[in-house]
Amino acid sequence: MDETAPIQALELDSGMAVRGTVTVPGDKSISHRALLLAARAEGTSTLRGLSPGQDVTRTRGAVEAMGAEVEGQRVTGGVGRLHEPQGVLDVGNSGTSIRLLAGFCAPLPWLTVLQGDDSVANRPMDRVTVPLRTMGALVDGRQGGRLPPLVVRGASLTGIDFTPPVASAQVKSCVLLAGLGAKGETVVREPVATRAHTEELLAACGADIRVQRVGSARVVRLRESSLTPFEIDVPGDPSQAAFWVVAACITPGSEMVIEDVYLGPGRTGFIDVLQRMGADLEVEVTGESTAGRRGRIRARHRPLSATEVGGHEVPGLIDEIPVLAVAAAVANGVTTFRDASELRVKESDRVTTMASELGAMGARVEPLQDGFVVAGSGGAPLQGATVCSHGDHRVAMALAVAALVADGATRVEGWDAVASSYPGFAEELQACVS
Repeated sequence: MDETAPIQALELDSGMAVRGTVTVPGDKSISHRALLLAARAEGTSTLRGLSPGQDVTRTRGAVEAMGAEVEGQRVTGGVGRLHEPQGVLDVGNSGTSIRLLAGFCAPLPWLTVLQGDDSVANRPMDRVTVPLRTMGALVDGRQGGRLPPLVVRGASLTGIDFTPPVASAQVKSCVLLAGLGAKGETVVREPVATRAHTEELLAACGADIRVQRVGSARVVRLRESSLTPFEIDVPGDPSQAAFWVVAACITPGSEMVIEDVYLGPGRTGFIDVLQRMGADLEVEVTGESTAGRRGRIRARHRPLSATEVGGHEVPGLIDEIPVLAVAAAVANGVTTFRDASELRVKESDRVTTMASELGAMGARVEPLQDGFVVAGSGGAPLQGATVCSHGDHRVAMALAVAALVADGATRVEGWDAVASSYPGFAEELQACVS
């Protein structure tokens, strides 16, 4: 498959099992952060296994535009070699890129303009502009900084004691990246702990950082730091593994093994949900590395039962809810997803898009303000249909998984959205179905 020309629509037949062993692309969240920290570290870092998706490519392009040198797996950075970019930094469809770059650029003494596509242009940015302004950064954007494009003029920053209004690893990471160049101590207090990639990588490259866990909460303390180069082998992305896991769980005759997946804090919530639903899963930790805990997941078909998803577990599985909704659609009973209003400000409004597109396939999905209710079919198949990704990579892949348990052919339009995170998914899926 030519990854430079993504296919516009994917057509799948029904009644197919998935069997085999796959290694999913490098974790997207880790890849973004590794590139940014390597660009700031004083020397050459080695980053192996970065995500091949377009989102991470945008972050790479941004650090190169600011003077970091990226050659294959090697990134040479340092504050002294970074400079003002000559043009606007276009993050495409990557909300992670624009939020993290805002924090990265805030302490650097120049002007940076960050923009994205139509989807990013409507994603909320006040959650990062407000704390950055409190630290002393000069940040503006549409609607007073609530929406992109963002204009960041570097300034002398001072650390703050900050509690994010929403549970968001992107917001936490933005503040910590700014804190690298801020006087005093920057403190981020998370009432609900989110994925810990930024803290893990900051520790790996010598930052003055301390992390305290208190129940489900986490407090991160960071002081102004110079970073040292590091090496990393990026483990597989658990959010991408979730599509394979659910496909195997819901499709009769299926068994999949997903190798070398990140299994650290804040990323395995979808496994907990599926196990509550009765899924046949085996999870084995195979090692620890700079990037954290990693291992393999084995998933086999077994009928599933409904569950309740909400509360403190949601931040650790927010990206997996679209494919979990597919599992719920063929389970026994009624599954409710609550406390997930963040779904409405992703690449699409995932509450609306999953309700409409799964509904087109015969699933019974009732939207809620902060989630949805899915009435399972009790194992009865869905119906093949023409559905649309709405420009959302996770919606597209979730619908492809749903197609495996549908009567008749399914056509997923807007499949090119998948190039942002997992450009080879269609080819790998077709190789594993039988």
